[in-house]
Amino acid sequence: MSEQKRVRVIVTEDHMILRQGLKMLLDEDKEIEVIGEAGNGVELLEMLAQKPADVVLMDINMPDMDGFEATEHVVAEHPETKVVALSMLDSLPYVQKIMTCGASGYLLKTTGKDELRSAIKLVANGTNYICSELSINMLSNAMSEVAPRNEKVEQTGLSKREIEVLSLIAEGYTNAEIADKLFTSKRTIETHRQNILEKTGAKNTANLIKYAIGHKIIDIDAAK
Repeated sequence: MSEQKRVRVIVTEDHMILRQGLKMLLDEDKEIEVIGEAGNGVELLEMLAQKPADVVLMDINMPDMDGFEATEHVVAEHPETKVVALSMLDSLPYVQKIMTCGASGYLLKTTGKDELRSAIKLVANGTNYICSELSINMLSNAMSEVAPRNEKVEQTGLSKREIEVLSLIAEGYTNAEIADKLFTSKRTIETHRQNILEKTGAKNTANLIKYAIGHKIIDIDAAK
């Protein structure tokens, strides 16, 4: 890709340190040019009015205007600009919602730098992209639909993977130990744990164990 055809990117993220870190990672790629940074959807739209971009890297949870609303505005007002969501939320409903709003890609904040850069370039060239970790989870969920429905998942609103993580948390395993057992990264488990806390309203591990017992995800003997 020539210098004139570098992918022009605006990083939209409300946490300044993370935003600057993303800019540094992307600036290392000679095929990508970060032309601006925005802390929320309002700032993004003001910037797009002055600086046309090929791709917007979009956080979902932001003040003033979140990623869902901002994506709808970008698609309607700047149809030549593609949106790639970047979030800690790995729940399928969030993926479906942002894609329905018009996003062309979805990445987790645990995504590696090489996949991040590749995804941006693929989306800029017209390809929709969902990060590998989410794609695997979505495929696993689709395959499990042929099996009997999991009553625990229906009752709690937690995904099958979150049920597994919560069970292991209640059994006293650390994030690192859970990651080893489930053949994934510690950062992924930390993300699952945060999602579980948000969905259950629990404030700490003790609350999670109480929740797990109350919803029969584990029995009392397993929690001891």
